[in-house]
Amino acid sequence: MKGQVYLYDQAQKGLFKGMNPFMTLVSIIMVLGTVFLGVFYADQSAYAVAAFRDWLTPFLEWYYVLLVAFLLFFMIWLGVGRYKNVRLGMEHERPEFTFFSWVTMLFAAGTGVGILFWSVAQPILQFQSNPFMDLVSSDADAAVIAMRLSFFHWGINGWAIFSFVGLALAYFSYRHNLPLTIRSVLYPLFGERVRGRLGDFVDLLAVFGTVFGIATTLGLGVQQLNAGLKAVFGFADSTGLQLSVISVIMFVATLSVASGLSRGVRLLSEMNFWLSIAAVLFILLLGPTQYLIGITIEATGDYIQNLLRMTFHTNVTHGSDWQAEWTVFFWGWWLAWSPFVGIFIAQISRGRTFREYVAGVLLVPTGITIVWIGLFGGTALYQELFTGGGVIEAVDKDIATALFATLAGMQLPDTVTSVVSALLILLLGTYLVTSANAGTLVINTLLSGGDADPPVIHRVLWGVFLAVLTAVLLLAGGLETLQAMVIAAALPFSIVVIGMIIGLLRELRSERFSPRSGERVAPLAEPWVVAEELATEHTEEAEITSESTK
Repeated sequence: MKGQVYLYDQAQKGLFKGMNPFMTLVSIIMVLGTVFLGVFYADQSAYAVAAFRDWLTPFLEWYYVLLVAFLLFFMIWLGVGRYKNVRLGMEHERPEFTFFSWVTMLFAAGTGVGILFWSVAQPILQFQSNPFMDLVSSDADAAVIAMRLSFFHWGINGWAIFSFVGLALAYFSYRHNLPLTIRSVLYPLFGERVRGRLGDFVDLLAVFGTVFGIATTLGLGVQQLNAGLKAVFGFADSTGLQLSVISVIMFVATLSVASGLSRGVRLLSEMNFWLSIAAVLFILLLGPTQYLIGITIEATGDYIQNLLRMTFHTNVTHGSDWQAEWTVFFWGWWLAWSPFVGIFIAQISRGRTFREYVAGVLLVPTGITIVWIGLFGGTALYQELFTGGGVIEAVDKDIATALFATLAGMQLPDTVTSVVSALLILLLGTYLVTSANAGTLVINTLLSGGDADPPVIHRVLWGVFLAVLTAVLLLAGGLETLQAMVIAAALPFSIVVIGMIIGLLRELRSERFSPRSGERVAPLAEPWVVAEELATEHTEEAEITSESTK
């Protein structure tokens, strides 16, 4: 086919065959250097990161608010506006994955682990304190607001970030045959300079966020697994147990990613989905069913009704630390993770139109999130309101125990509680595996110059590397500092996101497949002919540039 994809500085032989040698070496040095600081200068690193974040917070409190709000409206416009019928690929292409497989992979790699960790803890913490408490007159109303705020931080605003990065990457990669890397979206701005060190720097930012984002997720997830094993089997809190769990998770993840996206990752994601359905049905049927349905519906209506207000909420009018601790944290987290999740979403979304893509990525995961938090968070709130509580005490003591404390508070037979706890442990483990293998695949895609099928040996090596990195950070106790670093790293990448917006808008001006309503256009050539012309556009520009240089 014309317009064959060229990769960015991929070595053809040697130790780094199939990879970009410069980026691979720099990323390894960057990771090892950060680990060295975290292990041997933990206190100094924690202080420096905390001070930097405190200095940034007043700026981020309005900057992140505006950026995330713009991305939300921008994605809605892409999904319903003039370009809604543009396809992420050539005109004759159709989606590689079924809608069911696509959605399960979206959710599993996107927020599965985070939702499990925070689905109980966040509603309980918001129930205790939030800037909107003065608007309620009862604990029942406070519970609804707590649910609404939890929906907000895990809902459509955050998925707007993920969906934009994924759509931009898929558009430039599958429609214009550019490599599947962040730098490709900046081609309309910088041209051939994206092949050089400027492009390397942009992709290294994405690698940095992905590596440490996965490491922190594995660390926090493993701590929650430890809490579950303690609740079900009586295992004590143990670093040795956590290291063993990391080894098992990364072993399975490495096997999965070595088997490829369409097999290993898809099968694990579908298994996650069915396990999630089983857990949801358990909570719904054996928990306070009427209350759970009621508060989920009411909180969803409250969320929709107040979405604009929450989207543009800043700290100025309340003077508390709530926005810095929650909204700034979550928007930074979503931005830091957007290269990882965006590339993964792009890899599984080829062949879909803008309309299909936006509807699927914005609405379906948000709906799943609302149901999950509504049922699990609602169960915890019901216990605090009507059955003597106990979850608040568990959350204040150790957030990782919140989910299992809620199960214990349902006062079901011990056998049933143990079985469901074991199910959630398995679900958490599979979500961790899915996130780890998706992250490993994305890291190698970036380091291979945009190859969507990077060498298996490097996938395996990075799987081992991530396991060792997580283990070292757990031993050093540096996960909290690392988490703060990932959020701080979101700031420079947010500037890249703005560049990506401009690049996408510039390239969309040349689209000829989605005229405005009532607009008359000249007949087009066969779709695949026009698509191939678009695919060769950047290659021809590169050849002209090369000739002029000579």
